[in-house]
Amino acid sequence: MKVGVVTLGCDKNTVDSERYLARLGAYGAEQADSLDEAEIIVVNTCGFIDAAKAESIDAIVNAARYKTAGSCRALVAIGCMIERHRAELEAELPEVDLFLGTSDSDRLVPELEARGVLGAEVLAHPGVRQYMGDLPHVRYLKVSEGCDHGCAFCAIPLMRGRHRSFPLTEVVREAQLLELAGAREVNLVAQDLAHYGRDLRDGTNLARLLDALVRETSIPWIRMLYLYSAGITSPLLEVIAGEPRIVRYLDTPIQHASDVVLARMRRPERDRTIREKVARFREAIPDVAIRTTCIVGFPGETDAAFEHLLSFLEDVRFDRVGAFTYSAQEGTRAAELVDDVPEALKRERLERLTELQRAISAEKNEERIGRRAVALVDRADAAGGTSRARLQWQADDVDGVTWIDSVRRPGSFVEVAITEVRDDYDFVATAVRDIEDAGLSQRPARAALPLAAAGSHSFGR
Repeated sequence: MKVGVVTLGCDKNTVDSERYLARLGAYGAEQADSLDEAEIIVVNTCGFIDAAKAESIDAIVNAARYKTAGSCRALVAIGCMIERHRAELEAELPEVDLFLGTSDSDRLVPELEARGVLGAEVLAHPGVRQYMGDLPHVRYLKVSEGCDHGCAFCAIPLMRGRHRSFPLTEVVREAQLLELAGAREVNLVAQDLAHYGRDLRDGTNLARLLDALVRETSIPWIRMLYLYSAGITSPLLEVIAGEPRIVRYLDTPIQHASDVVLARMRRPERDRTIREKVARFREAIPDVAIRTTCIVGFPGETDAAFEHLLSFLEDVRFDRVGAFTYSAQEGTRAAELVDDVPEALKRERLERLTELQRAISAEKNEERIGRRAVALVDRADAAGGTSRARLQWQADDVDGVTWIDSVRRPGSFVEVAITEVRDDYDFVATAVRDIEDAGLSQRPARAALPLAAAGSHSFGR
C-alpha cells in the first residue's frame, strides 16, 4: 500500500503530516515517490488566510485527478481548513472520501480500515513520526498545540483549540529520536513557544525545556520559531545567551506598530513596549537576529497608521519581516469589523513594506561582510563546485541562504568567511575549515526509549 501526503501551511502541519504517515506506516503503508502511484492520498490543509484556503482547495482538486489518472483508492482531506469548513467542503468536493479536522485526526486509521483500504493488522510500528522532507538533518519539533491568545484576526484557536503543552519528558524523548535519525538542527514550533508549560502548572516553562534539550541531547543547533514577545522572560534570554547550541535567533510576531491598530487587533503590546523589548533582546543576546511578521490593511488602518508602521520598521530594523494582507476569517472578532481598506490599497501597502524591509535586510547583511561564522550545509552541487548552507541568522525555508565556494557534505558544519551579499537576503562565503560539532558541547545524548514504545505518545491529542 502506497501513501502520498501533501502538506500545506506551517511547520506545525509538517509535524502533523509526519505523524499521519507513521500511523499509516504501522499498518503497512509506504510513502509513495509520487502521487500517481499512491493508493491513499492525504492532503493536510491550511486555513489561516484566504490564500492558504485557496491553495488547499487547489491541492485537493489536483489530488482528486489521481482517482482516475493514477492509483488512488482513497482521498483524505485533513487539518485546519477541514476543522472550520467541513460541511461546505463536503458539499462542494464529493470526490473526497474522508474529511477529518485537527480534532478528530485519530479517526484516520479506523476510517480507512472501515473502507477496506487499509489492513487491520499492525505490521511494525515505525515510530512517532516518519520523515517526509528533503533535508533530513533539519527537523521540526512541535512542543504544544492550540493557542489561548485572543487576537481579533486569527482563527487558529477555532481550528486548533486551547493551548495544551506536551509533557517535557515526551518532548525531550522525541528530540532524542530525531537526533538518532540524523537531525543536526531542530526547530521548536508551536502557536506560541513562549507559552509552553504554563498550563502544566508544575513549574515547566520554555527555559526549562531548552535546558533539558541541551542536557539530554547533543543536537548542535536548536532554533526557536514563533514566540510572542510578552512571554520572552529574562531567564529565557539568559539560557539563549549562555548556550551556544541554541542559535541566536528570535521569531516574534508584532503584526503592527500603530497603537490604534494594535488595540483593534486585540494585541497586548504597543509601540513603546515593542521597542523596549526588542532593545532588551538585543542587549541580552549580542548578535541576535530577530524576525517578525506584520499585517497590512487591517480594518481601520489609515494612511497615517500605515506610515507609522513603516517609520517603526525603519527605526527598529528587524533582520527579517514576513508580511501579508489582511483577510477576514469567519468566526473571528475582526470579521465583525468593516473591512474598509480596498484590496488594491492593501497590495500597494504590502509592496511598499516589502521593499522597505528588503533594503533594511540588505543593509544589515552587508554589516556582516568580512566576518567569520558557522554554517550548516544543506545541499552540495558537485558539478558546480559549491554548497548551499545557512548561518545561524537564517532559518530553514523562510530566510535567505549562504553560498559556499566549495563542496561540503550536507548536514556538516563549516566555518566560513562572509565575502558578499547576494540578492539582499543571501550571503556568499568562503570555506575556512570543517567543524566536527560547530564548537559546541560534546555532552553525549541520553539513550532514547525503544521505538517499540512509541505508540504510547500523547502528541497531537
